[in-house]
Order: sequence, then structure tokens, then C-alpha cells
Amino acid sequence: MSSSIYASAPLKASKRNRVLNPAANGPSGSSPHSGGPAGQSSSPHHHHQGRADLTEDQRQEIKEAFDLFDTDKDGAVDYHELKVAMRALGFDFKKAEVLRILQEADRAGEGIMRFDAFEKTMTALLLARDPKEEIHRAFKLFDDDNTGKISIRNLRRVAKELGEGLDEDELQAMIEEFDLDQDGEISLQEFMAIMMDED
Repeated sequence: MSSSIYASAPLKASKRNRVLNPAANGPSGSSPHSGGPAGQSSSPHHHHQGRADLTEDQRQEIKEAFDLFDTDKDGAVDYHELKVAMRALGFDFKKAEVLRILQEADRAGEGIMRFDAFEKTMTALLLARDPKEEIHRAFKLFDDDNTGKISIRNLRRVAKELGEGLDEDELQAMIEEFDLDQDGEISLQEFMAIMMDED
């Protein structure tokens, strides 16, 4: 995925995208984290399709997430691997929901999900997302200390969770580029502008 908002920074766009927007959602600009509130079904089998298909970048993100968290490289993910792979793609589901998704895909009762089932499930989930709601939810997951801003500490945590090796200068460059009011942090409005500006 390429985006003009990433062009002037000293980072590679792909690395920065995975931190600020690991589950790129085409022109509408989606968020890094998702998953409905407790009790709300987010089943890939009960969704409305906002778009007919994923972008090539989204398909690549799905493959990269699977490969990254298929730690034993056996072509399948277990519950724990599935949960972190889904989170990297923007779906921070509760344990029961992840188990339900795994059980639906695991017809053989092996306790694993193979790549084809993972790709199908993630495709359905990605196509069902509401971009503005997702961006707001993403912001809250970045802002884990509830300050109303994304600080360099928040970015450092997310980069670490996603396995992205960003040094302090790179993290600071991200803050500075998108910190429109120059207060040293990224507000919800600034975060919205970053995500909705992508095309």
C-alpha cells in the first residue's frame, strides 16, 4: 500500500503502515484494531459486503500475519497463534469469539486453522468493517492509558506487539509528521485525518 502521507518521512512506508494501520482497508482507511463489543457478533458469516473484494495489499497483509504467527511453520495456527494473528490484522476478539471462529473452520477437530480457512475468514471480516467506527476503536486501543492522545510510549507498545523493529528516532518521526498541533502527541482528530486521508 502506498500513501502520500507516508512519502516525506524517513521510515519505509510499509513498516509505518503496519504500526499505524496494520490492516489497511483500501481507500476508506481502516484501523489497526477491531472486534465488536462484548456480546456483539462479529461472525464472518453474518456480514454486509461494503466492497466486492480485498485489495492486493490486504491479501498480502493476511498472508504476512499468518506466516508471522505460524511460529512452528506447519501451515496452520492454533488458538494462541490465531488470536495474535487476528489482532495484528485489526481484530481484537474475546477468547470465546476466537474459539468459535476456530471451531467453525476446524472441521477435522484438530484444534488448528489452515491458511485457506484463515484467508477466507479474514477476508470476510475485513470486508465487513465500518471504517470510521474502526478508526475510533483503533484509537482507543492505541490509547491504552486513556489520555485521549497517542504518545510515543503508545506507539512503542504497538510496534513491539506487531513485531516491528522501530527505534526511538523512527517513532518520534511518526509522531512529528502527524502531530498537526505540535503538542508531541497524536489526537483523535489527527489520527482520523491520517487514516481517512489514505488513497
